[in-house]
Amino acid sequence: MKLYLKGTRCFTAKCPISKRKTVPGVHYWRVGKMSKYGLQFREKQKVKRFYGVLERQFKRLFRLAEKQKGHTGENLLTVLERRLDNVAYLLGYAASRKQGRQLISHGHIAVNGERVDIPSYLVRVGDVITPYQHPRSQELIKANLAGYASRFNPVWLELDKDTPQAKVLRFPTREEVSLPVQEQLVVELCSR
Repeated sequence: MKLYLKGTRCFTAKCPISKRKTVPGVHYWRVGKMSKYGLQFREKQKVKRFYGVLERQFKRLFRLAEKQKGHTGENLLTVLERRLDNVAYLLGYAASRKQGRQLISHGHIAVNGERVDIPSYLVRVGDVITPYQHPRSQELIKANLAGYASRFNPVWLELDKDTPQAKVLRFPTREEVSLPVQEQLVVELCSR
């Protein structure tokens, strides 16, 4: 299953997942039925790798999603979508989530006029996301926008390509999350 972890390469014929005929590794997976725990664990790992979060961050975000009203699985995916490194990727400021994380860590992105260097920053409704006022930041993000802005069109974000300025209109819904995962299995595993 493609998780689009290799940036633009996953959109071409050179994608390592589509080129390979077998599963990765020296030895093939065991043939047989996977246990219930194995299915739940695989779904959780899929979510963690898709968004590039580690176990401690994931647990913190899961606790945050549990406290919110509604379905915990949908809340978890919504919280993960709201991370600033993911938002930078969806807007086209970065080629991949890893590059979005690096852009933010190096201080190239500002939220509401303030420089933010924390990739796990959760955007809120009404936040304005812009490149930092440094010319190098402006050039870097404009170059990325020229190549990647048409890749996604998130409805919950409004992007002005001329000024490269984006605004968060609302929080994303489960239907707007592109990750093919069964979030209920993740909730069952993390709720133990």
